[in-house]
Amino acid sequence: MVKIEDYPLSRVPQNKRVSFLSVAIIHLGMLTALDQFMLGAVLGHRMTLGEAFIAISAGSLIFAVATLGLGLAGMREGVSGSLLARWCGFGRIGSVLVGLVIAICLLGWFGIQNAIFARSLDFALQGKLGFILSASLTGIFLTILVAFGFRALRFTARIAVPMFIMLVAFISFTTLSGINTTEIIAQPPVGEPLSLSEGITMVVGGAIIASLITPDLTRYSRNKKQVFNITLLTILVSQYIVNGLAILIAKTLGTADVVTMMAQTAGGIGLLVVVFSTLRVNDINLYSSSLGITNAVEGVFGKKLKYSTTTLVIGSVGTLLSVLGILEHYADFLSLLGVIIPPIISVMMVDYYILRNHRSVLDRSRENGILPDSTPVIGWLAVISCAAGSAAGIMITAGVPTLNSLVIAGALYYLLSKLKTLMH
Repeated sequence: MVKIEDYPLSRVPQNKRVSFLSVAIIHLGMLTALDQFMLGAVLGHRMTLGEAFIAISAGSLIFAVATLGLGLAGMREGVSGSLLARWCGFGRIGSVLVGLVIAICLLGWFGIQNAIFARSLDFALQGKLGFILSASLTGIFLTILVAFGFRALRFTARIAVPMFIMLVAFISFTTLSGINTTEIIAQPPVGEPLSLSEGITMVVGGAIIASLITPDLTRYSRNKKQVFNITLLTILVSQYIVNGLAILIAKTLGTADVVTMMAQTAGGIGLLVVVFSTLRVNDINLYSSSLGITNAVEGVFGKKLKYSTTTLVIGSVGTLLSVLGILEHYADFLSLLGVIIPPIISVMMVDYYILRNHRSVLDRSRENGILPDSTPVIGWLAVISCAAGSAAGIMITAGVPTLNSLVIAGALYYLLSKLKTLMH
């Protein structure tokens, strides 16, 4: 059985590696969720059908390269993504900063998911509470559950995925039965149009955190073939099936609002599944974000924060984001993720596969099943390259923002590293 919290600061031994299915189900679960359905709905609402599927295909290609690259490294070394970053350019403190970036991004996801939860509750109660009160109540409720380790959330997680998949299948059958395919293909965007480059960046932004934490799972994989098949399966199901169906449903119903979609086609049961799905995803978001910030503070300042207190504070911030309307900026949030996370992955892959700065120490220690004795303190070149790549992705209007950030960060890191070598 795969346990993400096991072997946090050591390699996963070969005799603890598991089957393809054990890792694939968890990896698939990260992206076969409400997030992807929301993304597909936005694409279907704001792009033509052809443009939406081109965006999915191009974004999936970038996601595949990033996921395979880090996934194979995680499998080979048997370590998590944040630990791998220490010997992939960032160093000990640099890897803590990477973890902090992930934690803040997950906090944003918490705010978005909580807003959907609140909207579902408000819809079910026919607007009696109002969105602000609903968002405050749902955010506080979930924060307290996660902070004090309410066991029922584990049960919720087990039933949420199958329920969500069954709901998507039911809505797809109900909505798409008998539709005129020709009309859907020819239908122009109903919402504010998205450009192809914006659409691609959003697709990458919706999945790229999963790429960064893929080593957390593939360190349990036995071989390269398993990692390749895990990546392929996740793309086919999450992008082409879940996203693809959401695109068609959004076009048919003329809305990108998933709460409206669920309520229109599945009534109270649909809203209940939305609630369960947001509970499942936000449990992970809040837990991982709290853990990441706790580890970051300890790594940089040597001060150990209390987990429950940290969770309460972070959950309160996430709830405030919901109340302030982060859901209204969902597309902007995905676009931001699409230029912040790819540079980190690019730098790690350039360091691990091309420069191979620490491959010799990794190889020697791997033979003994331990981690390298020496750990760089902070990789300034990696941090600078990531900052430059993200800035380029935000400011350069030509091309595809997510690709700009990825290529520029990787190229700059390579050049600066070579320059540093020459100077020494």
